[in-house]
Amino acid sequence: MEKSLVLIKPDAVQRGLAGEIISRLEKKGLSIVAMKMLHMDRALAQRHYAVHTGKAFFDDLLHFITSGPIIAIVFQGRNAVEVIRQVMGATDPAKASSGTIRGDFGIDIGHNLVHGSDSLDNASGEIDLFFSAEEILSYDRDLDNWIY
Repeated sequence: MEKSLVLIKPDAVQRGLAGEIISRLEKKGLSIVAMKMLHMDRALAQRHYAVHTGKAFFDDLLHFITSGPIIAIVFQGRNAVEVIRQVMGATDPAKASSGTIRGDFGIDIGHNLVHGSDSLDNASGEIDLFFSAEEILSYDRDLDNWIY
C-alpha cells in the first residue's frame, strides 16, 4: 500500500472545505493513517517547497502557506499518489476538470486548496517533514477486503 501526503491549505481551512476534501479522498478508498492541524512556520515551508526556491512566485507561496492553519494528512491505499492527484485536479483551478477538488472549489493557482505529493519518492520525504514514524498508524479496515 502506498502512502502520500496531503496538505489542506489555509484557503480551504478558512472556507470550511477540509471535511469535503477528506471525504472525497476517503470515498476513493484511501485511509487516513496520520493527521494533524498546524501553523506551518517559514522554515518548514522553505523545506517543503524547496523545489520552487528562486522562482518568481516563491515568496508569495511562502506567505500564503504560513498565513493560517493547515491540516497535514497521510493517506494510505492502492495507488495513493495517483488517486490523490486525480481527485485534486490540475494545479491551476482554471484548468482543473469539474468534479475535482480544485475544479469545483479552487479560486486561482495561488489559492488552490490542497497539496498532494507528486511521486512516491517525494511522498516519503514530505511525510518525514511533517510526521515522525510513531505518529503514523497502521490498521486494517473491514472495507479493505471489499475494495482490494
